Amino acid sequence: MKRLFLKTLLASVALAAVGAVSAQEIRERTLKFGLNGPEGHPAVAGMNKFKAAVESKSGGKIKVQLFLNGTLGSDQATLSAIKGGTVEMAVMNSGILASEVKALEVFDFPFLFNNEKEADAITDGPLGQKMHAALADKGIVGLSYWELGFRNITTGKRAITKVDDIAGLKLRVIPNGINVDWVKALGANPTPMPFPEVYAAMEQGAIDGQENPISVIAANKFWEVQKNVALTNHQYNPQSVIFSKKVWDTLGPAERKIIDESADEAVKAQREAARAALANNLELLKKNGMNVTTLPAAEVAKLREKMKPVIDKHSASAGPIVAEVQAELAKLRK
Repeated sequence: MKRLFLKTLLASVALAAVGAVSAQEIRERTLKFGLNGPEGHPAVAGMNKFKAAVESKSGGKIKVQLFLNGTLGSDQATLSAIKGGTVEMAVMNSGILASEVKALEVFDFPFLFNNEKEADAITDGPLGQKMHAALADKGIVGLSYWELGFRNITTGKRAITKVDDIAGLKLRVIPNGINVDWVKALGANPTPMPFPEVYAAMEQGAIDGQENPISVIAANKFWEVQKNVALTNHQYNPQSVIFSKKVWDTLGPAERKIIDESADEAVKAQREAARAALANNLELLKKNGMNVTTLPAAEVAKLREKMKPVIDKHSASAGPIVAEVQAELAKLRK
């Protein structure tokens, strides 16, 4: 009995010692975490969950400071700061990171995913992880994927009830090649622009419209400057939660473990919040006077057909990942 008690006591002392070592490995620091969106943006639920988890797991030693509304700069400026180590974290559309790893361009392909289940399978699986792992050589650690959602087009000039209604419109797009090309393919005029500038550009009439998920349209109160939204669901955007490798390399094992685990926990909370809010946000747009249109099946087929040359062009530049993703999707759809 005494031997059992002694063993138990020694084991408890050993565990306490391990805990003490781990606690000593956690240094006091503050992580700056940026987003180009306001309170109410679908990423904010994930950011809040991550912040709470990190601060709890670190015993308050690691603080997470959230910066919304692009206060750390445009996505491109934030990306540069992350690579330089002056900003620790950000969440942004995964396709924006194609400027660093070309394979990530696949996430901007029109009509790539039919639903969220397909998107989760790719981003959480080996292919999504492979693309994030490739960021390390560029000074970026890919932690996880969150959901922004399916994108739709808003306009001020006229409602979109058929594909031809898009022709001639001046539309803001995320500043990358594939988005410029698909807008051109529809006969519209693409205007690459950082997101924080979009509201004012619509208000001033510098652009006719833009395209974003319903949650983003609602969070930014675009009904104040746009009267129409067409439910085109032409792209699905996963968002990448990224960390500065320059800072990551200064972290100890215990600190990295806390950040990794907290990022994983935030994925579930963020996706659940984003999906639960969709119906309410659509009703909010209608309540605030937006005219919501849905394209007939024949028009959706026409829209998909117009996108095919764009997909073919960018499949060549994105590389082998395109065929790998398409093969995996084919398995899921059987």
